[in-house]
Amino acid sequence: MQPRVSSIEDGKDSTARCQSRIFPFNLLKFFAIFLVLGLGFSILSMYMTRYFTVQNVVPVTRTGFQLCLHEPNNIDRWIKPPSSLMHSMNDEELFWRASLVPHVKKYPFRRVPKVAFMFLTRGPLPLYPIWEKFLDGHEGLYSIYVHSLPSYRPTFSPTSKFYQRQIPSQVTEWGRMSMCDAERRLLANALLDISNEWFVLLSESCIPFYNFSIIYNYLRRSRQSFVGAFDDPGPHGRGRYNANMAPEVNITQWRKGAQWFAVNRKLGVNIVEDTKYYPKFKEFCRPACYVDEHYFPTMVSIESPHLIANRSITWVDWSRGGAHPATFGKADITEAFFTKVLEGGHTCLYNNQPSSLCFLFGRKFAPSALEPLLQFAPKFLGFG
Repeated sequence: MQPRVSSIEDGKDSTARCQSRIFPFNLLKFFAIFLVLGLGFSILSMYMTRYFTVQNVVPVTRTGFQLCLHEPNNIDRWIKPPSSLMHSMNDEELFWRASLVPHVKKYPFRRVPKVAFMFLTRGPLPLYPIWEKFLDGHEGLYSIYVHSLPSYRPTFSPTSKFYQRQIPSQVTEWGRMSMCDAERRLLANALLDISNEWFVLLSESCIPFYNFSIIYNYLRRSRQSFVGAFDDPGPHGRGRYNANMAPEVNITQWRKGAQWFAVNRKLGVNIVEDTKYYPKFKEFCRPACYVDEHYFPTMVSIESPHLIANRSITWVDWSRGGAHPATFGKADITEAFFTKVLEGGHTCLYNNQPSSLCFLFGRKFAPSALEPLLQFAPKFLGFG
């Protein structure tokens, strides 16, 4: 009987030794599976994080609003102006973006209102040195925007206030809807800066008539925007009206005015967001109906008559006759000229009170006028 007992005990020992060898192998196998699963989960998590965080937080680049991952997600992101004026938005996208307005009227930050000077030009700005003098020392109170032909390449130096202030532009034609498109494009780009409160449309032939402080305070304290709009019963007014404009615009609502406006933020948004009158003017106001003289004056007179002072603050001289105002060259810029223009007995209403300060800007000044303008600016314009 003894050998049998020994065999059983030997079997037990053999089984124990086999189990002792299997246990480390199973443990190693378990850890290997755990490692593979952990590595796979980590890779999957990284992919999911990248996909759902980056692709959903960073908008499509064609809208021009790609956000940097390191950009803080706080109020600064909304109150800082775009770092570059160049973007890939089309007009539809741009106007939609510019029409977004806060409904809480109290700003949750210290907002310093700025004036946006918007230059509508074909190419160069020959009078820009006079504007540089005008703006000197007032950084943080103004912005500059330039709409020129897409083919034009400016040569402003990096130290110029006009350096890289061009916006994405399109070809414009005088008297056609593309001119109003360019004006709305300027306005919409300027609206992207939440600190811009006033928006002044200017041409390459415009100059300021007063120093920056006078003009800034005049605009800031005004309770109304400055859009000229009047009812002209003659052939160049009501004579341009097309009955197809009804019912959106009746002939009694048809207005005419200069295109050079100065509007506050509220009216600027109203102009940019318009889809009611735009199609009618685009289709039924073509030369000899010059849409840039009628679209904005008519639209704001119908929708927001209480928001406009019903006059322009840009002076022009029509006394020489013809289809266009007088152009002033080097020989015209004299002391007598400034005395006549600035002390000419102008009267107007400012905040419903009589005022002799009616025109803040003037046009049309030729490139040859720059030298005498710079010479007389300190004495008559108050800067330079």
